[in-house]
Amino acid sequence: MSNNAPIMQEIATTADGRDITIGYVDPLAVQPVRDPVLQLRGGGDYRIYSEVLRDDQVKTCFGQRQLAVIGKNWQVDAGGTSRQDKKAADFIREQLNNVGWDRVTNGMLFGVYYGFAVSEAIYERDGANVVLADIKVRNRRRFGFDGMGRLRMKTHQQPLGELLPDHKFWAFNTGSDHDDDPYGTGLGHWLYWPAFFKRNGLKYWLLFLEKFGQPTAKGKYGPNASSEERSKLLQALAAISTDSGIAIPDGMEIELIEAARSGTADYVSLYDRMDAAIAKVVLGQTASTQGTPGRLGNDDLQGDVRLDIIKADSDLVCESFNRSIVKWLVEWNFPGAKLPRVFRNIEPPEDLGSRAERDTKILTLGYKPTLQYIQQTYGDGFEEKQPEPVPAQLGQAPAGPASTEPASFAAAITTGFQPPSQMLEPARSLAEPALAEWINQVKALVNKADSLEQLQDQLLELYPDLSLEGFAAAMAQANSAAHLAGRIEVQEQHGQQ
Repeated sequence: MSNNAPIMQEIATTADGRDITIGYVDPLAVQPVRDPVLQLRGGGDYRIYSEVLRDDQVKTCFGQRQLAVIGKNWQVDAGGTSRQDKKAADFIREQLNNVGWDRVTNGMLFGVYYGFAVSEAIYERDGANVVLADIKVRNRRRFGFDGMGRLRMKTHQQPLGELLPDHKFWAFNTGSDHDDDPYGTGLGHWLYWPAFFKRNGLKYWLLFLEKFGQPTAKGKYGPNASSEERSKLLQALAAISTDSGIAIPDGMEIELIEAARSGTADYVSLYDRMDAAIAKVVLGQTASTQGTPGRLGNDDLQGDVRLDIIKADSDLVCESFNRSIVKWLVEWNFPGAKLPRVFRNIEPPEDLGSRAERDTKILTLGYKPTLQYIQQTYGDGFEEKQPEPVPAQLGQAPAGPASTEPASFAAAITTGFQPPSQMLEPARSLAEPALAEWINQVKALVNKADSLEQLQDQLLELYPDLSLEGFAAAMAQANSAAHLAGRIEVQEQHGQQ
């Protein structure tokens, strides 16, 4: 008989030597990083990636990516609707304002470049509450993870790593394709080689320019020249590149050898190609850093920084912060409250022109928006339009104070009992069922349609099938009433004359 009870313990752990890809790891010692570029080229020291960050293209592109995130407005939403939930959200919002959330975010975003980031929460007491005095982003070179995935700090007293207290340090990793690597894999892993080739290409480019940018001086001396004379000739050759005039011994001559080679030896192409590779790694495109004037291809896709990249970076920082410092502060100060959510508004603002056009189309189908919807979508300053006064029916006198004199038979005919006005009500009765049937058919299509485009196509298909019989009969009766009303008006005018 099989046991279907859930297994609670972790099976594929890396802390007991079960990971065949790395072998046994000491659960109490800081583990080495597993990034092969960092290991082979930098000996496991993140300083090598700091050197890559000195490249102008790397610095510009990554700085653009950071600014794209912190340039978005952040907000804190309550986790629930209770008073305690809202108080917890207000508290977290106040803490972020005090510590400078944009500054903290900018520092922690370097975790995207290096693979992981570490910061320390500085707490203090404010009455009965534990508050944030500061959040300090620390140098990741001081930290490492042990065989159990716990964060440790390397010190002189404990080079294998000092175990850090709980609820004190906020850390995250990113870029790795599995959770067994606590260090992650940052953009520096992919940026190292383009920056390396670019730097070496630039070095040889400068040598090329020095060699072929000016002619090489050639000196000739006689077979009987002394060592002192030859030394003076060499000094004169060396002075050609800097001095405006030189002197050489008698019997010696100097000529300039022009380089026969021309062009740039493709150093420019190499330099530009490496810059393009760096831009693609960091920004996902090259248009914002190397575009030509005018149209940059697909403008919707090639913004300064793609929105999906901005959202991923923002979510990485905010979600890890919500799971750590936000959770700890709420549990200490507002026990039982639902956790608030810190996030940034990444999506661009909605085009209200397109929204208004869509609402207008829906309005023609027999629906009208509520005042609450109008205010939430288009802002305050709107109020419902008051219905206009209903005009008097055709042939009927406008309402006024009742006359005290008895109405004559002729007055009754010209005011309330004219044939045209009596014909309007049957016409209206004929038209209402026809219009109601049209509206019901359109409503049925609206309920079934998945999009406005599909609704438009279905309305075009429905149009030939809409019945006109009832509406045609109503219009015929209304036309007859209008004709009779016109004849009566003419008769009244002649009678007055």
